[in-house]
Amino acid sequence: MMDLCENTTVSDFYILGFSSLKTEHLLLFFVIMMLVYLLTIFGNLVITTLICLVPKLHTPMYFFVSNLSVVDIMYISSTLPKLLSITITQNNRISFTECIAQLFFFTFSAVCDMLVLMSMAFDRYVAICKPLQYILIMNRRVCIKMAAFCWTVSAMNSLLLTMLTAVLHFCNSHEISHLFCDFKTMTGLSSSDTTSREILMLIEDIVFAFVPFFLTILSYVKIISTILKISSPESRLKAFSSCTSHLTTVILFYGPIIIVYSKPESEHSKAQDNLIYLLYVVVVPMLNPFVYSLRNKDVLDAVRKLISRKIFTKI
Repeated sequence: MMDLCENTTVSDFYILGFSSLKTEHLLLFFVIMMLVYLLTIFGNLVITTLICLVPKLHTPMYFFVSNLSVVDIMYISSTLPKLLSITITQNNRISFTECIAQLFFFTFSAVCDMLVLMSMAFDRYVAICKPLQYILIMNRRVCIKMAAFCWTVSAMNSLLLTMLTAVLHFCNSHEISHLFCDFKTMTGLSSSDTTSREILMLIEDIVFAFVPFFLTILSYVKIISTILKISSPESRLKAFSSCTSHLTTVILFYGPIIIVYSKPESEHSKAQDNLIYLLYVVVVPMLNPFVYSLRNKDVLDAVRKLISRKIFTKI
């Protein structure tokens, strides 16, 4: 579709994600989402602090866990505060600048999450399938380079998409029937010719979603195959338990994405899609710290040691 107006100046958009919620449900929704947000920030900060303070957790796996926690804080903070503000004030206006900033940080965090999860899968592959070479392959320099790759590529990609969105014309509608501003939604609203951007979206889905997911699944196929060859049941259980936290996180992260993209688009499914997106952008970052603490003996031991150390210091 070609441009239908000469005036390309846009000042405001309106987020209509949960505008259908009844007034009596808004306060409950706000309270629940606020608690989820605070719990997510607290949980991820605790995990990151523990990994920094406890030498036992200075391993490649926990190095990537700390990266994941920092990204998750950015991830939920890019969307939920504005959604909370809309819920409590009933003012669903978002300025063009805020929308573009939200798009940048959400895209950056989402892609970085996928790349970090892929890096963690590689770490688990080397640990299980090449245990004798693990220290040599996953040395400090390699881990830093892998993390730098995740952050740099995510930032460059997000900057590109943000710039491509910022120059679009928005003349037909400024109503966003979504929870936040993202590249797909903004492109759909635009009155400009977005054919090239739609092709770019397809390439983005392949490069930054399908490829990391495929490589992660491939890693686990090889991991499970190697574990099944271990003769000792105790050793098999120990090897698999070292992967369960990451595997759980992968399922939690990619599950909602697969559900959203596999469903046929229709107006009637918008509300359902928004609920799934809410799970994707809000609940998953909250659960990650619990997955890596409640299911992980090393993290629980680290918590006990820090607590006992503080108690003895006071005594």
